[in-house]
Amino acid sequence: MIIREVNLNDAGALSEIYKYYVDNTCYTFEYIAPSAREFAGRIEEVKEKFPFFVCEDNGEIIGYAYAHKFKERKAYQWVCETSIYVKHGSTQKGAGKLLYENLLPALKKQGFVKAIAVLGCPNEGSEIFHRKMGFSLAATLPNVGFKHGAWHDIKYYVLELNPYRDNMPEPLEYHQIRQNTI
Repeated sequence: MIIREVNLNDAGALSEIYKYYVDNTCYTFEYIAPSAREFAGRIEEVKEKFPFFVCEDNGEIIGYAYAHKFKERKAYQWVCETSIYVKHGSTQKGAGKLLYENLLPALKKQGFVKAIAVLGCPNEGSEIFHRKMGFSLAATLPNVGFKHGAWHDIKYYVLELNPYRDNMPEPLEYHQIRQNTI
């Protein structure tokens, strides 16, 4: 398996991976999966400031991970949210671990202090994965999303990336640190 940076030509494969989770799970609270074109727009938006990686296995994209703003307000700028999806049927092969082993150090280099994974639940596999990657459960919001005929919780898992300091410099944009990332 190889990890590389995403490009716009990956949008079709990534939208198909995501579509399974939109259509069949509560892991994402979206009801309608984005088209390849819409996904390309998401890629462009993320890549302006954040890392976005894909995992290939024998030339096939089987997963992706990226970060984005946690919240819009300026005071949140040192915290980012991570997203990771591995193709249904390709989990348990190590792709998720490889993706996060590239994503999380990049976020640390950028100067973020926390990474937050927001999980639609139940999602035991992702909870176990995030704990193995060093995240800890910070909060559960019960019954905040309605999908597939049932109410679902959101769980916030948090990973400390860098220590807090007074007069923290603003996080760098990904392109400013990317030379030595992968």
